[in-house]
Amino acid sequence: MIRSPAWALLAAPALVAAAPANQDLALVQKHLRSIQTMTGAFTQTDRNGKVLTGTLTLKQPGKIRFQYQKGVPILIVGDGKALTFIDYSVKQVQRWPIGSTPLGVLLNPDRDIGSIAHVVDSGDPRIVSIDATDPKHPEYGRINLVFTRDATAPAGLRMEGWVALDSQSNRTTIRLSNLRFNAPVDDGMFRWNDPRPKSPKG
Repeated sequence: MIRSPAWALLAAPALVAAAPANQDLALVQKHLRSIQTMTGAFTQTDRNGKVLTGTLTLKQPGKIRFQYQKGVPILIVGDGKALTFIDYSVKQVQRWPIGSTPLGVLLNPDRDIGSIAHVVDSGDPRIVSIDATDPKHPEYGRINLVFTRDATAPAGLRMEGWVALDSQSNRTTIRLSNLRFNAPVDDGMFRWNDPRPKSPKG
């Protein structure tokens, strides 16, 4: 089980009574369905402790962009169908169907998460934490999403970030900040330049 990371805990006194697990799961589903777009900053930590920062842009259904800090020649883009990893330093491109990645839970708001997710007790009633993995496809990896209760955010939850484990058990932690919801986002944000050399025409 992926435990809720310590960064999700808040300093304010606990004043909120814990909700039943099924109620919190339904609240997470409502939150995901309430988000048409989301933008903000992210901090990424990999299993080796390497930290990168950047900006996140999300548009439902299925579109996401991780734009890394200046000097990092990496881009991750979801275009609604596939999640693409582009490394411009070596001109390499890798693509996976979005549904076969841990981020599929986040990027398919119409999916009923009740069959693949369960609430994890964080020990803090202000925190809602869920683990999600497809029991029929464990090779897709798993994700632990962490939220704080916030009446000003969609469905009363604010996403703090997630911990993802891919099929090779590579662990990636994403922390979010400065989130904005449901502002217009152009689809052009989810296009990318292919760095691979073009084949010569015969």
